[in-house]
Amino acid sequence: MLHTGDAAGLSVLLNFGISVKFCELANKPIRMVSMKDIIKTANSNNGVTNEELQSILDDVLNEAGKKPLKKILLLPPDFTRMHSGAGKITAMIYSKLKDTVQVDIMPALGTHDPMSREQIDAFFEGVVPFDKVITHNWREDVVRIGEVPASFVSEVSEGLINNPVPIEINKRLLDPSYDLILSIGQVVPHEVVGMANYTKNLLVGCGGKDTINHSHILGAVFGMERIMGKDHSPVRKVFDYAQEHFLNNLPLVYILTVTTASHDVVKIEGVFAGNSRKVFEAAVELSREKNLIWLDKPIQKAVVYLDPREFKSTWLGNKAIYRTRMAMADGGELIILAPGVKKFGEDENIDKLIRKYGYKGRENTLKKYNENADLQENPSAAAHLIHGSSDGRFTITYAVKHLTREEVEGVGFNYMPYEEAERKYKPEGITDGYYEGSEETYFYISNPALGLWSVKGK
Repeated sequence: MLHTGDAAGLSVLLNFGISVKFCELANKPIRMVSMKDIIKTANSNNGVTNEELQSILDDVLNEAGKKPLKKILLLPPDFTRMHSGAGKITAMIYSKLKDTVQVDIMPALGTHDPMSREQIDAFFEGVVPFDKVITHNWREDVVRIGEVPASFVSEVSEGLINNPVPIEINKRLLDPSYDLILSIGQVVPHEVVGMANYTKNLLVGCGGKDTINHSHILGAVFGMERIMGKDHSPVRKVFDYAQEHFLNNLPLVYILTVTTASHDVVKIEGVFAGNSRKVFEAAVELSREKNLIWLDKPIQKAVVYLDPREFKSTWLGNKAIYRTRMAMADGGELIILAPGVKKFGEDENIDKLIRKYGYKGRENTLKKYNENADLQENPSAAAHLIHGSSDGRFTITYAVKHLTREEVEGVGFNYMPYEEAERKYKPEGITDGYYEGSEETYFYISNPALGLWSVKGK
């Protein structure tokens, strides 16, 4: 039987040195924000303009800040969401308020590496100083604010998981000195929750080890092909429960985007702001229209490029697998061009687990999970290993510069030197879609993070 770890109660958690003050705050009203929903979709092929975006943000701040703002917290994504438009939005808000309001910025890192000085400068368009960015530590900076009961988890998972899900968030979110918390990010198909962002930005991006572990294994066991591109997944239902029971006392407003990109130019297709679920649902509808790519037939051979600025690990780069798997033909071939990938896990401990157990298929991973304490202590790693395997249905080749053949083959992938793959599969001027070369035809994807590919009728 799958074991997902025991959830410690709040009273136990306090014995480990978490401040009682923060835990008490989780059960007391701080200051809810009352505001109308703001929904704006692009009027032209150029997307939402900077002028329109500034007007939307002004409306958000006017609505949410009916009392004078003294201190606010911005929760954008990190550089791995470089095409989200969230960096621009954060920079605009910071520029508008920095002279009169204390603006703290804490990227929703989840398990990812902290942003570098260069990434901060690029993502926030040179506007946000490096020393204004706070690093979220998913292992140490969190407090438990509640627990989604086992009965609810069992119901939404169709009985596959029968354990409660602890809810942990960064303790800074409970600081009563913040007049407003703005959660900023992109709605796009996602392998764990179905559609990214909204409450995921807080509960995973700013969440703790136990929440991340339990939610990831829930999604993996339920099956990502049943989840991706859909709203009401088991993980989303767990997050909705947490929103209703544990987050509604926060001065929280969401600013959600839907984007597309071509030749590294980001187009904001829509902006959705408010604190009702309706803004997320509207964003999901637009994302499904803009970010789901439906094909007439399965792909026999796919080539996916990973921008080295964004993808430095297979933990991130395996989006090339997640987002194409529903379009891949049985017996097909997936080649991943990964010039920036230098490691497997973003987290050192998880990197070791990936190297130890590899991407060896769902059944093998579940077997190893049940037999080994180190995987049981890190369910998100086990979930990632399940996600990163094709279960033998198609082959996966990583073309890399910074990992050896032994390292790549050791985790279960095929290996190709990057320079060889680049010469063969990335000719100058190649664009997304089918490419007919002199020797073979393949389907090219320039950024897997921006979409989900599937076959019509699947």
